[in-house]
Amino acid sequence: MQTQLAPPYQGTPDGLTAQEILRKCVHCGFCTATCPTYQLLGDELDGPRGRIYLIKQVLEGETPTERTQQHLDRCLTCRNCESTCPSGVEYGKLLDVGRKVVAAQVPRSSPQRALRWLLKEGLTSRWFAPAMRLGQAMRPLLPAALRAKVPQRLPAGAWPQRAHPRRVLLPEGCVQPAMLPSINHASARVLDAAGVQVLRLPAGGCCGALRLHLDDHSGALVHMRANIDAWWPYVRPDSTQPVEAIVSNASGCGVLLKDYGHQLRHDPAYAAKAQRVSALARDLSELLPDLVPALQRKLAHAAARPRPKLAYHPPCTLQHGQQLRGGVEQGLRALGFEVHTARTEAHLCCGSAGTYSVLQAALSGQLRERKLGHLGELGADQIVSANIGCITHLQSGTQTPVRHWVEALDEALSAAAETTEASEASMA
Repeated sequence: MQTQLAPPYQGTPDGLTAQEILRKCVHCGFCTATCPTYQLLGDELDGPRGRIYLIKQVLEGETPTERTQQHLDRCLTCRNCESTCPSGVEYGKLLDVGRKVVAAQVPRSSPQRALRWLLKEGLTSRWFAPAMRLGQAMRPLLPAALRAKVPQRLPAGAWPQRAHPRRVLLPEGCVQPAMLPSINHASARVLDAAGVQVLRLPAGGCCGALRLHLDDHSGALVHMRANIDAWWPYVRPDSTQPVEAIVSNASGCGVLLKDYGHQLRHDPAYAAKAQRVSALARDLSELLPDLVPALQRKLAHAAARPRPKLAYHPPCTLQHGQQLRGGVEQGLRALGFEVHTARTEAHLCCGSAGTYSVLQAALSGQLRERKLGHLGELGADQIVSANIGCITHLQSGTQTPVRHWVEALDEALSAAAETTEASEASMA
């Protein structure tokens, strides 16, 4: 697609990025068929092809309107279109540029600004955790709409204390430790069972995704630099206490960690460090093939014990953003689990998409019910996923337990350990 950038964007990093991406687009429309918002709304401008056209117009000098912004805001950033595109158009990066240039020209209303400020400041604040604990304590008394956003607090269990030669960093993020700390603890125990030590760092925090998708690009970069500073002693090439990977168990965070190199490519102080972080970033499921043999030995003692039938929802940030498909299912099946994905529309977004469920509640709710309908057809005992946002969003619409897949694995390992201890005690 030929693009003539307007003077303000010529030669700028954002302009050059957008122009390179736009040139790949042949306007074929294959992306439209797999876009969740186009399927719901039927409007060309609420699909990737239409949004690309809107961004192109703005970059060529046309003045954007609130309507332009609305169509861009409605995008889930699920990147399903990238998996579909035959030309390799990096739509997600183009959308970031488009939203940024539109936000600079189209002021939001006071209520919108207040809500976005509350989300980006509140969710990443050190006060979020105590506020969430208070909300969980008062959960039965909360209005239904608010109660749906506050998950029940589950026991996290103990963090393993053993040291291993193999070591990884596990970024704990900003939202997950407060809402569902059991996920990080379960991840640490599963890795420990396979001989991998998980390091916890007091520094660090939000990966930057929340602010990035709320028009606060500079704030997102601040988070990224802070994380790099916290992790650098462990990931620098000459580190005396090195780790083999930076492992994320939240695919929404992991997809951005792998993009740190791109986000900070023009920062002379952080460009090389960001590339190093991105090179070491791994989703937890990427470690599974290497861990399976050790975990199979651990689970052998409880092979006869029944396990829940699992319905797996692959998050968009995993299957489209990171282009990782099948790893969770294959790993769990190798470990004796019965796992199924939805027979229909397994590739479509559940509607969570970070803060989308708050900012676009109606569309988000429609997508959630659509997804739960397909998952419900499987008759599973539990729904499992790989991202905190998907887990809490889906749980708000069903009575079926929704968990991280690593929690189901941790539970099986715990049962196997109990069986082993009981067997040893009976032999003593």
